[in-house]
This record gives sequence, C-alpha cells and structure tokens, in this order.
Amino acid sequence: MAETVAIILAAGGSTRMNTQLAKVLHEVCGRPMLAYVLQACRKVGIKKIYVVVGFSGEQVKSRFDDDDIVWVQQAEQLGTAHAVMCCREHLKDFEGQTLILCGDGPLIRSQTLRTLIGKHEAGQSAATLATAVLDDPTGYGRIVRDAYGNIQGIVEHLDCTPEQLEIKETNPSNYLFNNKRLLEAIDNIKPDNVKKEYYLTDAISGLISTGHKVEAITAMQPDEAVGINSRAQLSAASKIMQRRIQARLMDDGVTIVDPGNTWIDARAQIGQDTVIEPFTYIHGEVKIGSGCRVGPFAYLRDGTVLEKDVVLGVYTEVKNSTLAEGVRARHHSFIGDTIVGRNVNIGAGSITANFDGEKVNRTSIGDNCYIGSGAVLIAPLELKEGSNVGAGTVVSQENAEELSKKA
Repeated sequence: MAETVAIILAAGGSTRMNTQLAKVLHEVCGRPMLAYVLQACRKVGIKKIYVVVGFSGEQVKSRFDDDDIVWVQQAEQLGTAHAVMCCREHLKDFEGQTLILCGDGPLIRSQTLRTLIGKHEAGQSAATLATAVLDDPTGYGRIVRDAYGNIQGIVEHLDCTPEQLEIKETNPSNYLFNNKRLLEAIDNIKPDNVKKEYYLTDAISGLISTGHKVEAITAMQPDEAVGINSRAQLSAASKIMQRRIQARLMDDGVTIVDPGNTWIDARAQIGQDTVIEPFTYIHGEVKIGSGCRVGPFAYLRDGTVLEKDVVLGVYTEVKNSTLAEGVRARHHSFIGDTIVGRNVNIGAGSITANFDGEKVNRTSIGDNCYIGSGAVLIAPLELKEGSNVGAGTVVSQENAEELSKKA
C-alpha cells in the first residue's frame, strides 16, 4: 500500500440527538462510535490519523490518547470540505494518498477500506469513493453517472432534482484521494448550495471537470452506510453491530442460545465452547474462558474475568471480579470486587457486601470454599482455603477465621 494518512471528520454536533455529549462519543455496543472508525483505519495499516473536532472537541480528545492521532480544530462547522481545509497545514507537503471518513459511521469495515485502497491504487485515480446501493436513500448524496457508467458527480440530497432523488446509489462519504489533487480541488470549492457550505463532494465534481480520473465503486454493504444523526439511528446501528459481534463469537466456537435476547459488549472476550443463555447482558471489558456456562438472566460487568468451566446461573451479577476454574454460582448472587478461588460453590442468594457507604472494599475467597445459601460476605474480607459458610451466615473478617477452622 502506498503511504496513506486518514482524516476523520468528527466536528459536527447533532440537534436531533438532543445531547450535550459529542456525537462521536455516543456508544455503539460499549464503545464510542469514533473508536470503530479509528480501528478500521489501523487494521488497514494507516499510521497517522487526523481527527477533525469542533463541537465538544475537548470531550473527544479526553477519551483518546493514542499516539497515531493528530487533533485538528474546526472552529466553525462550514462543511466537509472546510473540515479538510483545516488539515491543510499538516498535508501541504504530503506526497501520498489521503483517506477521508466520517466519525459518525462506525459500521465501516476494514475489508471495505482494503477494497477501496486496492481499486484506487490499481486505477491510479485522482480520487476513488466507496458507494452503497440503498433501498431507501433518503438523506444521502446521490451518485450521478453517465450512460457509460462513469461518475459525473455527487448531488447532496437537499440539492437533488426529482429525477436524481430516484437514484439508489449513494455516497456515504468514504473517499480516497491523491493528496496533491485533493488540495488543488478544495482550493476551488465555492459554497454554492442550499446550506452555503463547502462540500467535499464538490471536490469530486471539480476533479472530473478538470479531466482527472475519478472512480466510484459499490464496495459498501447497505449496513455499512448507516450514519448516526438521531437516537433512533444510534439504536439501529447498535443492533447491526451487536449482530456482527455475536456472529464473530459464534464463528469462534461460542454458543449463543438466543442471539436476539442477548447483549454482548464489543470489548468482551469469550472462549471456545462457552454457552451464553438467553437474557444475558455482558458489559465492558469482560473475559470469559472456555467451557463456561452463563445465564439465563446473568449480568457481567466491567472488569470481570471467568476462568474455564465457570457456571453462572439465573440472576447472577458479577462486577470487577475474577472467578477461577470450576466456580459455581447458579442462583441470585452478587459477586463484586472479589477474587474467587478454584472449585468454590456460591449458594443461592449469597452476596458480597462490597460497599461500606464510603468506599468499595475487596473480598478474597480461597480454593474449595463452600458458601451456603443466603450468606452475606462483608468486605474487606479474606476467606481461607476450604472455609465453610453456612446458610444465612453474615461473615466479616472478625468471624472468618472461625469458619476456616470448622471446615
């Protein structure tokens, strides 16, 4: 691949989102939508990424501290081409190619970017864009082609004629430019449109009108083209991403009994031959080993680690805890901020009381302990190996030694 940098357009707010949070920080399956776009760039080998911010820019910067990101401020949101103009100082001496993506398009796949890059380099084009054919293209710019299939230009939805509104091939705003041609083109853009903004699509029209080669390839699946400008679109994108997450896990050997009634965070890792029962909710950076059984109605929170062959049953919640091999907690338990040793059985209704009203405290349960039903373990607490806690017992550090002696 030729030397390539990326520009991610992340400056816009969204009145339809009705939010004080930067749009690109809204989460899709546990991760900010911008994180997915960054990940796609990195997967194709891009080493430098310019992220253009404006609305709540400091919020966005505070969430990402990656060395490959260069932050660019767009003080006024005057359109997509204006956002690229804000990067000019960084790009003026760059001789490679520039990929331009939208920060609110988290569903873009790295495979699509590889296809776009490959086509662009093979064709030695001034610009190549990835298009999508949509059943309902409302809101998207339309790809206008001549009788031979050559691209003539892109017309934004608001500027379309009635005939152009019938076009199904759309521009989800994923471009690859020869950088020199990009800078030449944006210098000639005028805000001659309904919104009086500088459209990046006019760079495409400008290159075509000056005789440069521009290609448009239908490289995107319809689900990749989903942009997010409302809470409803955020929900729709999250459902698509959730299906992808679960499909990947099932391909890796995880059984998800009822995918439609299961939610798994994008950051979760789940081992081979683990079974996820219906109505399980896995949120945050959770690691589940092989051969586990989770659910139904289980809730695993950030920081949870299950080693192999752990069983968590109905209405069991685990937070920021490590459960070693062979642990069983089959019914109605809360395990928080706890290290649980091998082959521990936790009876129905037993909990760790980890918060004393001021701070969260930790619990340690040794190997081969038995925790009877309805027990309350008051942290901070250490139960030694083989301790036996009877049903209904309230355990604090003061009586923990006695329990280990009885075991």
